[in-house]
Amino acid sequence: MSSTEARRQVTLRDVAEATGVSISTVSRILDARSTASRSATALKVRQIAEELGYRRNVSAAGLRKGSTGTIGVLVPRLSDTVMALMFEALERAARARGHFAVVATSGDDPADERRAAETLLDRNVDGLILASARLDDTLPASLRERKVPHALVLRTDGTSPSALGDDETGGYLAVRHLIDLGHREIAVVTGPDFASTARDRLAGARRALAEAGLDLPADRVIGRGYRIENGVEAGAYLFDPKRPARPSAVFAANDNLALGIIAAAQRAGLSIGADVALVGYNDIPLAELLPVPLTSVRVPFDQIAESALRMLLEPDHAGGLVSRALPTLIPRASSGPPRR
Repeated sequence: MSSTEARRQVTLRDVAEATGVSISTVSRILDARSTASRSATALKVRQIAEELGYRRNVSAAGLRKGSTGTIGVLVPRLSDTVMALMFEALERAARARGHFAVVATSGDDPADERRAAETLLDRNVDGLILASARLDDTLPASLRERKVPHALVLRTDGTSPSALGDDETGGYLAVRHLIDLGHREIAVVTGPDFASTARDRLAGARRALAEAGLDLPADRVIGRGYRIENGVEAGAYLFDPKRPARPSAVFAANDNLALGIIAAAQRAGLSIGADVALVGYNDIPLAELLPVPLTSVRVPFDQIAESALRMLLEPDHAGGLVSRALPTLIPRASSGPPRR
């Protein structure tokens, strides 16, 4: 065989001739988006296709069918465990539907977010899923105007199709748990103002406190960002010995913040679970493995991912513009009762 022949791409016709069936039958069997048949013919076709080195031309198939079978996912960063978990859930949901998910990161800058979205669209994805939406974000509005199929996950702008956790209920569950343990001096460390998650989790916390007849003074609400270092800064402020009184409990609106608060408590000589009760949010895998396992609000990422894919691919059957999955409080040793 010459080098030119060795480089020639194996086609559906080659597989059809080798198996003795029609090209249309081979195409149907080798279409990754079709339900895999276990018939003798299908098994033979797949085996011979593999032996010949056949690779499906996704671009050509997409041009014929009007789609590429790819979904673009935009996240602020994959170093954030929650965003990585969300992308993995989306990738599983897309694969179950015969699609392939590709990811791009944007940071928290709206201009970078728009550039990343356009890069994905330039690759002819069938639609976009954004985990980066801000309350003041213009990108979803632009996508709506251009009729680009899209859905938001974890956050919402209040207009575009959105699949997220019920963050208001989650914030309520976290603080209600602390109140039920007997805490009255509770602080809330939340995320940035531009994130709907921060707004809604704080609203839930306020509802639980108001229901119990408790105040939330302004100096016990800290919201800068969702990173570990933001939690360290917030904890250093809350546990400063120069403050007139430190809180007996803290609700951190994500587990990264909770990790930072744990570090700040250690530096201040405080024991999490004994001196200070702590509740996080999202229940990342590390939460239960910490020396003092972290109480956290678990978010059903797979349910959110499935709702987002349904909104994107089946808009006529999505059941509304906003889907909120109920979170679950997972109590662990970090949230003990106050010391008497």
